[in-house]
Amino acid sequence: MSSPSVEQLQELPLPAPVSYAPQTWGWLVLLAVVLLLIGAWSARALYHRRQNRYRREALVRLDQLEQRQDATALREVPELLKRVALSMPQAPDVASLSGPAWQDFLQRSTPVALPEDFASRLATLAYAPSATLETLTPQARQELLTLSRQWVETHHVAA
Repeated sequence: MSSPSVEQLQELPLPAPVSYAPQTWGWLVLLAVVLLLIGAWSARALYHRRQNRYRREALVRLDQLEQRQDATALREVPELLKRVALSMPQAPDVASLSGPAWQDFLQRSTPVALPEDFASRLATLAYAPSATLETLTPQARQELLTLSRQWVETHHVAA
């Protein structure tokens, strides 16, 4: 028996090329449906992101005010909440609301339980003399900022 030589080796034939295109129309339909779903989801996410831009900007401003916590920073909180309410998509007429009507709107538009005097505290922040605001304890200041943040984060548009 002789040993095999290199000359006896033969090159193996390559397999026939395989197309990457789907072999049936069903795969094309599935691909189209998946692409439509991805497109619809992306469009909806972009729409919601644009609709909530006012909320993100208000939260950034609240962060800035929370860093300062002086009398002038506290004075901006009621104005900021009113601007947020006015910026809501399909915003109700909130520009003229004050007192109990403003409190009612704030409470109806969020699942968070707000204190019954929240609107009057906001009015105090907006209109009280600076000396009165300076007498607020750090806990009271932080509570007002926390409640304001919770309202901005959780308010729903259909109020």
